[in-house]
Amino acid sequence: MGKESAIIKEQQLQEGDDQMESLLTKIDLAKEDMTAVEKKIADYILSHSTLIPNMTTKELAQKTDVSEASIVRFARVVGIDSFKAFKLALVKDLAVTETTLTDFNVLQQKDTPYDSFQKVIHVNKAAIEACAEAMDKRELEHAVDLFARASRVIFYGVGGSSTAAIDAQYKFTKLGYAATTSPDFHYMLSLIPHLGKSDVFVAISTSGRTKDVLELVRFAKKKRVPVIAITNLDKSPLYREADVRLCTPNVESDFRIASIASRMTQLTIIDTLYMGLLHRKGEGLIDRYAEARDEMVKLRR
Repeated sequence: MGKESAIIKEQQLQEGDDQMESLLTKIDLAKEDMTAVEKKIADYILSHSTLIPNMTTKELAQKTDVSEASIVRFARVVGIDSFKAFKLALVKDLAVTETTLTDFNVLQQKDTPYDSFQKVIHVNKAAIEACAEAMDKRELEHAVDLFARASRVIFYGVGGSSTAAIDAQYKFTKLGYAATTSPDFHYMLSLIPHLGKSDVFVAISTSGRTKDVLELVRFAKKKRVPVIAITNLDKSPLYREADVRLCTPNVESDFRIASIASRMTQLTIIDTLYMGLLHRKGEGLIDRYAEARDEMVKLRR
């Protein structure tokens, strides 16, 4: 067996274990020991799994003709503390297990380009919709308050997260901020001593465990610079270190051949911050945007 085949085989075995532990499989296996009410909820979820992430407790209770309390108890029966957390786990199940866009498993699929197009749309749509469940409204408002007071902003991400950092730098520069990002760790390290208490350091990491990101975060905190984290909802080191946590849903496995769904969630948060600050800064920005656009139009002639 060649090296690549061995890797693929090992990955397939791992995926088999993961699927046995998936939420939908767990529900199906647990049905035998459930009460009549719980079985009714389980049957509906298994038959309409793609609808559940967009439903409230009340809506699911109405569809299954049970009480809202029964929905909450059902989540606990399958080992999840709340219905909100249940929906996040289900989104991960649907985005990772069913569509198989990540890991070496994708190499075993005989998809046409259009099949892949449809899968990418499904994964990205599910990931973006899951952002609403992962986001804490108070944390988002706190982040916008910090940005409103800041003059300098640093964004930092490694690998796939660097894409979001570059996009953020571009957008916040248009808002009038001295916004900076770079893949060069030592360059970024040299910028932090120039930040003040009213500036902002934004750390972007899907896992929340990237060493370079954590080192810069800890240095920024030593300088008493507010740290905003864009990271998964998991209680990672970055989650614990940050002053403000803008959480993304966990929509990808740790091993992936591309940051597809996670990148979409990060960009969604960046766009949200951009729009929040655009409203805060008011109409004065529109005149500056128009001025820049007039110059661009002249250059096209």
